[in-house]
Amino acid sequence: MSAPASAFGRLHAYLHQTRLLGSISSSLYYDQNTVMPAAGAPWRGEQLALLATQLHQRQSQQEYVDLLAAAEAELEPDSPPQSRRNLQLLRLELERQRCLDPDLVGRLAQAQSRGNALWQQARRSNDFPLFAPALQELLTLRRDQAAQLAAAEPIARSPWETLAQPFEPDISKARLDELFTPLKQQLPALLARAAELGGRTATGQLGGSTEAFDLAEGAQEALCAELLEGWGYDPRRCQRARSAHPFSCTVGPQDFRITTRVVPGQPFSAFLATAHEWGHSLYEQGLPRDGQHYFPWPLGEATSMGVHESQSLFWECRVARSRAFAERWLPRFQAAAGVEAWGSSQDFWRCLNPLRPGLIRVEADELSYCLHIVLRYELELELVEGGLPVADLPAEWNRRMVASLGLLPPSDSDGCLQDIHWAEGLFGYFPSYALGHLISAQLSQTLEQDLGPLETLVASGEEERLRGWLAARVWPLGRSVNGEELVRQVTGRPLGAEPFLTYLAAKVDQLAG
Repeated sequence: MSAPASAFGRLHAYLHQTRLLGSISSSLYYDQNTVMPAAGAPWRGEQLALLATQLHQRQSQQEYVDLLAAAEAELEPDSPPQSRRNLQLLRLELERQRCLDPDLVGRLAQAQSRGNALWQQARRSNDFPLFAPALQELLTLRRDQAAQLAAAEPIARSPWETLAQPFEPDISKARLDELFTPLKQQLPALLARAAELGGRTATGQLGGSTEAFDLAEGAQEALCAELLEGWGYDPRRCQRARSAHPFSCTVGPQDFRITTRVVPGQPFSAFLATAHEWGHSLYEQGLPRDGQHYFPWPLGEATSMGVHESQSLFWECRVARSRAFAERWLPRFQAAAGVEAWGSSQDFWRCLNPLRPGLIRVEADELSYCLHIVLRYELELELVEGGLPVADLPAEWNRRMVASLGLLPPSDSDGCLQDIHWAEGLFGYFPSYALGHLISAQLSQTLEQDLGPLETLVASGEEERLRGWLAARVWPLGRSVNGEELVRQVTGRPLGAEPFLTYLAAKVDQLAG
């Protein structure tokens, strides 16, 4: 007769079943955003609500409470620190789940599915009033969720801060103000400098014009496939599809999906989005999954969404938008276009880095991107905590776009309807994009100290060395730390805006050269 399994062993089996249930939800989400017919949205909402309710039940029921308590009781003074950290993370999430009303969990899942479907319709038809009731419902439900979760938080947090914790553990509005204030102060001056230098070029802008040439859809697809092949895409574990909004999705420990989109008149959009989303997927594939302390334990999960974004932005901006990369890839783009488009490699590099404000966040240049994020962060603060009526969102969005970037959206589709996040109630997510830029810049400085200049590495096609450095220094940390702790551990310094701003200032001068 075999000995009874330890509490840790039983808890491991329980978490494995929970992960299976969660992966079904991820599969349905991926299907919803890639191939599901629009008429399937109501039924999909019911499916996701059922799964969300069952997941919540598994993560809060007495059986799980008892299992976790038994595993905590098994801890010894010499138990591995990984075991203690896993149980600490599970205990925090358990207390949060136990605070939530199961009915709220189900209603929120249905509202997210409904919001997603209505957002897609509203964006296509430029009809904000069609989407507004769904947004109001999501705001109401998320405020209720924040109120219920407040009792589980280890420190007092505002409603927005509570909602942001799943994306950026331990983040606060005060810390974001510290990090974002230098961006708000210095990025407009850099944009003005780029405009001034651009006025001295033949095109009148710093960065090339992409409108003169476009690429056929098939040519863009082929270039994206070639990029992925060179960056480690394994069709046995990975899959790429189309969606209205590019995203990355991990369905299982050996099942990684990304999506992209082809935008007419934007010959680099799909290519750069592929680089970005593959950066997310590389991080997911590199997270620690083997061994007794990782999958399905929380230590094997991503550190934070800010760290996640730092990885996607590293591959998109520091690699795919680099001058060395432009020199390597210009012949391939010219072959795809069938003409010698985009001039010299320097001109092509400028086309990959059109430093001028734009309306669309996912198409934004590196100078204006973080201003897009600050705008969204401040608006969702007003929506969640400040009493901004949903009906006033389009006008307030437009007012702030003019104030920060000097641009007035011609339609709500190019304004407050452009992002999917609020359609899914993801309030608290947007700051992670800007944090990703800051983290990427600071990690890149340390990488260059260890390996040498990024431009030199990219010029010689040594992306594998870049992957190896990240795989050794960043990816294995998982949730053993939070985002800021990861930065301090890898770089030896606290996270700040200076490395990112220094990088941008140098890039503006190089593009002008």
